[in-house]
Amino acid sequence: MHKLSIPPHVPEMVQKRVGKLHPYDTLVPSKTALLVVDMQNYFMHPNYQAVPMARTIVPNVNRLADIVRAAGGHVVWIKTATDDTRESWSNYHDHLMSREYADWRYTSMDTGHHGHALWDTLTVKPGDVEIVKKRFSAFIQDSSEIDAYLRQRGIDTLLIAGTTTNVCCESTARDAMMLNYKVVMVHDALAAYTDVEHNATLATFYMIFGDVQSIDEAAQWLMSSQRQPAAVSRKARFTAGSTVRSSSRSWTALATASMTCCSSRSSTG
Repeated sequence: MHKLSIPPHVPEMVQKRVGKLHPYDTLVPSKTALLVVDMQNYFMHPNYQAVPMARTIVPNVNRLADIVRAAGGHVVWIKTATDDTRESWSNYHDHLMSREYADWRYTSMDTGHHGHALWDTLTVKPGDVEIVKKRFSAFIQDSSEIDAYLRQRGIDTLLIAGTTTNVCCESTARDAMMLNYKVVMVHDALAAYTDVEHNATLATFYMIFGDVQSIDEAAQWLMSSQRQPAAVSRKARFTAGSTVRSSSRSWTALATASMTCCSSRSSTG
């Protein structure tokens, strides 16, 4: 699992603009969907374009899916397919990869191919839905039916998990925000090739587009949605110069522990 590391100025900017650390600290389960992006053999199995870190987050993704189901939310497994994209996405395949690589990608993510299937240790349960997309973003025009599916069910809040953080997950999350969804990137259920890529995406997304939460934080706010959120959830606990670094501990707890030392360090430049 990646180590979360977001530059100090980012939570500071969020606090100044929003008035609290997490914009979406109330999650209504019936209006919330977990979108698990591209956890397919093509991105998981060593024989394909594997993202090694993606295999390590499988238990976290399964846990998050269980939490969302138990709360009464929706779980959507999104899979990339290359069917019918030779003409409609020709520039990507013809100019940003070699002919051999493009042919291999076309074949390996065709819906009938082993590479298209979900990784076999993911826990897909009755009531979940699988939706195929044809672009990095599930929401861009003609990519998938995800927008219609969500709106028909009154869903307005999305938790984003899967791989890769900085490509399909980010593209899907940004476009969803532009379509007026509340979007949360769940950092310990996301994977990229490196910590640097993972954290760069999360920092930018958190700064402008939506929220970044841990599984534990999302679980807390899903389960407490019918109650007034705890005071600690609504208070911004970061001060100037503090740094967000976390694996499983909450950001607020980390901020409380490091507030004094970080504040003094920032005052000295």
